[in-house]
Amino acid sequence: MAARCYICGKGPITGHHVSHAHNLTKRRWKPNLHRVTILVNGKKKRVRVCTKCLRKVQKVV
Repeated sequence: MAARCYICGKGPITGHHVSHAHNLTKRRWKPNLHRVTILVNGKKKRVRVCTKCLRKVQKVV
């Protein structure tokens, strides 16, 4: 399953680990995703949402 937010599409980004000696190695930052049940077109749907979008959506309890 792709590490992508259902609402905003936020996904992993890449960069470098930088050591004290300034050696660069590749790394990835993954978004903070949570599985929640939300209303999509009036129906319940279980999706993966980033924490920023989690505050925006209407959750189903």
